[in-house]
Amino acid sequence: MREKFNTLVPGIITLVLVLGFCLAAPQAVPAADDVVKIGLNYPETGPYAKQGLDQRRAADLAMEEINAAGGILGKKIELVYRDTKSNAKVAKENANELFDKERVPMIFGGSSSAVAIATGKVAKEKKKLFFGTLTYSTETTGEEAHRYIFRECYDSRMAAKVLSEYLKKNFSGKKYFYITADYTWGWTTEEALRQFTNTTDKDAHKGILTKLGTADFKNPLTLAQESNPDVLVLVLFGKDMENGVKQAYEMGLKSKMQIVVPNMTIDMAEGAGPEAMEGVLSATPWYWKLPFEKNSAKGMAFVNKFAEKYNRYPSTAGASAYVILRQYKEAVERAKTFETMAVVKALEGHKYTELKDEQQWREFDHQSVQTVFAVKCKKPEDVRKDKYQLDYYEVINTMKGEDAAITLEEWKAVRAKVGAPATLEE
Repeated sequence: MREKFNTLVPGIITLVLVLGFCLAAPQAVPAADDVVKIGLNYPETGPYAKQGLDQRRAADLAMEEINAAGGILGKKIELVYRDTKSNAKVAKENANELFDKERVPMIFGGSSSAVAIATGKVAKEKKKLFFGTLTYSTETTGEEAHRYIFRECYDSRMAAKVLSEYLKKNFSGKKYFYITADYTWGWTTEEALRQFTNTTDKDAHKGILTKLGTADFKNPLTLAQESNPDVLVLVLFGKDMENGVKQAYEMGLKSKMQIVVPNMTIDMAEGAGPEAMEGVLSATPWYWKLPFEKNSAKGMAFVNKFAEKYNRYPSTAGASAYVILRQYKEAVERAKTFETMAVVKALEGHKYTELKDEQQWREFDHQSVQTVFAVKCKKPEDVRKDKYQLDYYEVINTMKGEDAAITLEEWKAVRAKVGAPATLEE
């Protein structure tokens, strides 16, 4: 009897330990047969939280519309949200959890190129899809590009190209100073703008790097003031840009130099305020008035539905999130399956028209090639005439996507410099 007891006890203990481990370990959460889960990896908190909120709102709107029309291949969408905090490490952890535990076939989102690139790497490892919603670094579809990542928004090169045409006409031969966020988007944006404005000489056109999440820009702005430039370029985004522009305005720099913010969303302009933003130059791939100016039925419907639901207009971040979900649905339905590579092939080279004129998912780099715009912020009295006080932009230059985007030969050269293959690898 004692021998049987001694034999049974270790087995029971082992069984209890195994069961305990299984219960404690993260378990996959399969979707119901009539549901497909899709991950939104976005900044709910942190310096880019406003841009994240706009993405979530627009994504929710797209989900509601798609589900009301029958879903994707008969499956209703269930969005699964994760907060990146605009931190690449957190974004990577989220992506692993979304793919492994939630079993999503696709993730979209990002308000930081470091976040987008990190999420994209996980997608490649898992052989699943990632769509960059708000990622402007050229590296996203350049050095770091692969078959499993697509970018719906424009990149910093496209922004610099359309903006530089205006700057060269109006500030040719002038002195620049750059205050730049110290990560991949900041570096590549500054590099592109320097290239296209002929300000690559850093002794003549000085600059300084700042940490993402900086609140006090007094020191870098003082350095800029001492340099006495004609053009002050603030390569800052989200809350950082709001703080930088407001503090430049408070220091009286706007009356002494032209302020340029290479990339901007409407909520960033709103955060800085119309007085601080007046006359600031920027670029954007989309703005809420564009559908009405171009008579885009889909675009006008999106803006009106968004405004009715949230009592404000969507930004370009929201527009991109909305388009991605719709484009994913269409690609899956063309492929007749959620299988990743079949959907990739359905996307590559595909032309689409959603909230403005025609765009294309370019095959060689997965960049959405599209028309881009340089803008100048309006006078405060004009901004305030609008119902939501969000009419900030006056378009000062327009450029076709094929003229703004990197060419195939240029792209191959960029890839060769870092030892990346001349075609997208799986």
